[in-house]
Amino acid sequence: MNNNNNLTAEEKVRIARNIDRPHVDDIIKNLFTDFFEQKGDHLFDEDLSIYGGIARYKGMPVTIIGHRKGHNIQDNIKFNFGMPRPEGYRKALRLMKQAEKFGRPIITFVDTPGAYPGKEAEEHGQGEAIAKNLAAMSSLKVPVITVVTGEGNSGGALAISVANRILMLENAVYSVLSPEGFASILWKDSSRKREACDLMKLTAHDLQDAGVTDEVVPEPAGGAHTDPDTLYANLDAVLYKHLQELKLMSSSELVADRRLKFRNIGRTEEAEYITG
Repeated sequence: MNNNNNLTAEEKVRIARNIDRPHVDDIIKNLFTDFFEQKGDHLFDEDLSIYGGIARYKGMPVTIIGHRKGHNIQDNIKFNFGMPRPEGYRKALRLMKQAEKFGRPIITFVDTPGAYPGKEAEEHGQGEAIAKNLAAMSSLKVPVITVVTGEGNSGGALAISVANRILMLENAVYSVLSPEGFASILWKDSSRKREACDLMKLTAHDLQDAGVTDEVVPEPAGGAHTDPDTLYANLDAVLYKHLQELKLMSSSELVADRRLKFRNIGRTEEAEYITG
């Protein structure tokens, strides 16, 4: 029996951050074949916190892009704890444009505390890099599917998740910022993160109810890290279903579908009445 439904929002945040949780490279090894990594932004540097390249999914060429974390402290330092610099987002955009040129579906995997906020990142155009990704992704003429696998916070997550379909693992979270950051801003007290978790409505089922998430991928009891093979099988089934649906759409339909999805997020009956 799946007991994940009995977990609190704070407990789901803790599971989403578990260092043993499957990351993008684990998912690639188990669901895709013939992966060929592509590096660099062709402008300044290679950012290891964004991992991407070309692969085959059930024989179909696809482009994969994801935030990269490690399973130990050494790898997390190497990958900057999944917090990309501008070079990472420019690399992601380069891969997405290449995918569009060759008609490859794009699958992104989100797992980040947020974009790296360091001085050097700001000097290199962090805000501009994210903004360019948002603008470009809204007009991509190929299917785009995003899977939130761990935590997806702030513009650092949104920069690779303007998608036709947003899928979330059952214990993943997706929000405007971390619960600690939310509590610090609202109450000037980061220790009130439990209250923040409840107030933010950041769980997969909360976001499905709000129309942000299109489908929640079931996890084994206790989280994906307790039985990765079950998680991979569940994700495979959901991913394949949505990709098959999107493949039936024309390029113009894909763009319209993506834009409509994001226009409708947060829309309420009251807002419909006010805007006419």
